[in-house]
Amino acid sequence: MQQLHAFLGRLSQYAVWVGGAALLGAAILVTLEIVLRGVFNVSMGGADEISGYIFAASTTWAYSFCLLHRANVRIDAFYNFLPRPMRAALDVIGTVLLLAYMGILTESASGVFLESWANNSVSITTLQTPLWIPQLLWLAGLVLFIITLIVVALYSLMTFLRGDFDGVQRLAGVRSVEEEVSDETHGMGTKAPAGGA
Repeated sequence: MQQLHAFLGRLSQYAVWVGGAALLGAAILVTLEIVLRGVFNVSMGGADEISGYIFAASTTWAYSFCLLHRANVRIDAFYNFLPRPMRAALDVIGTVLLLAYMGILTESASGVFLESWANNSVSITTLQTPLWIPQLLWLAGLVLFIITLIVVALYSLMTFLRGDFDGVQRLAGVRSVEEEVSDETHGMGTKAPAGGA
């Protein structure tokens, strides 16, 4: 399970790089469109549509990376006051509930994609983009996220059942202050203060 977790970590890293490069390309495209309109009063057309597709797809491609690095937003007002075993149990339950929600969303997304594919649907714009293309890219990110969620949920549950609550924290828990400081100051020659203050 640890090797599979590490493999998904590498795969999600590549997905984030591809998504980031696509977003950069979209930003350049939109900038070029603005310059052409402002200076030459001409338009390439479709820059807003393409950038929207890229944003939607690249967002889902980042989900797995976000999960594996525990960068998702968590409401932890009372969480930090709970005993460690209870926090670990909540982490596992939270991961399972997220998996259930994303399963419903991914099923709906696959239905939208299959319908567009079957009907050969195109966008109602001048580009007339075949909708299955951006929907497939969007769905691919969701599927990667579902697979990652399954692995994290199972790995967290197995770790919890072994009584390794710190391990559950590292897999699915809320990031500690020390971890946040360490990431923010990485390579700056600073260290987190003792005691997490």
